Amino acid sequence: MAGAALAAFATVASLTPTPARAQTSFNVAPNPPPPNPDLVLEAREAWRVKDRARLAAARQTALDQQHPLAPWFDYWELNNRLSEATQPELNAFYARWPGSYVEDRLRNDWLLELGHRRDWANFRRDLAAYKMQDDREVVCYTILSEPNADRGRDLRETARAAWLAQRDADEGCHMLASTLLDNGKLKDSDIWLKLRLVVETNRPRAIKQTSSLLPKAQADAITELMDKPDRYLKRKAAAKPRAQAELTLLALMRLAAQDPAAAANDVEQWAAKLPPEIAAWAWAQLGRQAALRLQDSASDHFERAIRLQARAGEPVAWSDDTLNWVARSALRADAGAGRPALLMGAVALMRPSEQRDPAWQYWSAKSKQSLAANGPAGDGQRREAQEALRAIASPLTYYGKLAADELKLRLPLPPQPAEVTAQERAQALAQPGVARALQLLALGLRSEGQREWNFSMRGLGDRELLSIAQIACERELWERCISTSERTRQEIDVNQRYPMPYRADVFRTAAASGLDPSYVYGLIRQESRFMMDARSHVGASGLMQVMPATARWTAKKLGLDVRPELLSDREVNLRLGTGYLKLVMDSFEGSQAMAAAAYNAGPGRPRRWREGPSLDAAIWAENIPIHETRDYVRKVLSNATIYAQLLGREGGTLLRDRLGRVIGPASAAATDIPANGTTPGTPAGATAGSGAGN
Repeated sequence: MAGAALAAFATVASLTPTPARAQTSFNVAPNPPPPNPDLVLEAREAWRVKDRARLAAARQTALDQQHPLAPWFDYWELNNRLSEATQPELNAFYARWPGSYVEDRLRNDWLLELGHRRDWANFRRDLAAYKMQDDREVVCYTILSEPNADRGRDLRETARAAWLAQRDADEGCHMLASTLLDNGKLKDSDIWLKLRLVVETNRPRAIKQTSSLLPKAQADAITELMDKPDRYLKRKAAAKPRAQAELTLLALMRLAAQDPAAAANDVEQWAAKLPPEIAAWAWAQLGRQAALRLQDSASDHFERAIRLQARAGEPVAWSDDTLNWVARSALRADAGAGRPALLMGAVALMRPSEQRDPAWQYWSAKSKQSLAANGPAGDGQRREAQEALRAIASPLTYYGKLAADELKLRLPLPPQPAEVTAQERAQALAQPGVARALQLLALGLRSEGQREWNFSMRGLGDRELLSIAQIACERELWERCISTSERTRQEIDVNQRYPMPYRADVFRTAAASGLDPSYVYGLIRQESRFMMDARSHVGASGLMQVMPATARWTAKKLGLDVRPELLSDREVNLRLGTGYLKLVMDSFEGSQAMAAAAYNAGPGRPRRWREGPSLDAAIWAENIPIHETRDYVRKVLSNATIYAQLLGREGGTLLRDRLGRVIGPASAAATDIPANGTTPGTPAGATAGSGAGN
């Protein structure tokens, strides 16, 4: 919340306990399945195994019965034979289910098929009614479908941007690139840039597909250097001509990804020979890999890259991820003293959308403060920094809370909106997409139910969203309740966004483990969104997403006799999850930040991440190398402060208190804990995976 809006409800004071807010009660009611549920599940399975006969029969039965999920039966049947379908069949399907999710989903599928067929006339007709507009491959086909796709600078730039943005291999964007190349509209420099981007993220299929646009000798060289970059650099690398310099850069990137410390000498050697822009990219990639390993050399590498790029006099084409790591390494540099000028320079190179990220607004303000001159000469810059912090201060976001803590602002939670009326509830339930989504979710078809639900939320106002969220809460569809309520902009129902189901069980097990229930609620909200049947792709289950191996180890430590099949029992899952969390937290001297990181990524990783200099805890958290875990720690701690405010806790409403002040090397007495998903004696650090909350 910015400026005047923030000042309207913020008070500057020492933080005192917040009165507990009345928790909205949800009149819990079951979420009933649709009629003939076995028929739905049979059809879904027939679609999965591509059984045409069973699908056709199930579809006909559903249509004859006027089954409320008949659109899905129809979708599964036609999608299963889309490669043989005709435009009239699709038109008839659209007419049967106008405005529905399945109409738009099948239109998306059909547009990809039409692009594959190069049926541009029908493609353009269907495209006009396509609502989701979120498929990158469709974007590439759309450009190809233009009558003058091979003409004009504007179209070339649009096409180039679409192709570069698609980092995975696909037919449509590759066809677009091939067409542009044949027409002389795609330059060699574009192909090399794409290769740099996909090598940076190690996308083998995309590397192979992009390499196919080059002469065979160069494509073969890329295959070789991706396999053995050190041998390529010793035997075949060269700085001239340009194509050879690009191949040398790719080999240096690959070597840096394998071992940045070992690659430093090679980058040093080759940077003196390569063109400045290519040498800058090599140093930037070495810096990125060093930063991901939290090596002190990262910021030095980035500074060399920026100097070389300035000498080249060309716009920076580094990825968003690389520029983010420039900024993170600047925070960590010089044992946490930081290099504010490097951070400010990195943010200045980012795209405007990245510059607006609250993380970089916060750290830019902090850097501006540190760069301000002493005395009155720096007062203006310090005021600018304070205003920048005020602009992002919020009681609902991680960096908003850090900004508020920095400013010593006490920000109350948003006021509770008016209760949903009976009429608003009835209107919400009357929406066909919502009704279908509820039925799909009741059958355990979570993917289909969530997609149907999300499609139905498009364009709704706050009151409609609150009404639908309320219905989800009452049916204990907590993930849908939270995600729907989070879409509102003006009317914010914090009780919907941060519900507290199973309160007696959570409080009892948290107390038994010696944990703050606000912290436990914050973690559960991120792990499973309170969905008891949440199950990750690696087998973590229940409210706290406990892995079977972790359950066995924790049960033994706690002296409990727990059978594996009881992991889905709410109380057992909570007892084992909180017990494991407490053991992890104790092993990290009570650090909630490190315990959350360990719960997500395994204790072995945060143990390594804390090695080196003692850092401000916020800098440590921002430098967590795994994006999922970095985001997880932010959200768990932010969630916990909000739950503490809702509960009127004596402490824990300051994010800084939960985050801690400094994180550094472990004491000699630190204990060893296996990862959630490993057993003692196996390498810790295996990510258990997250449930509905991620």
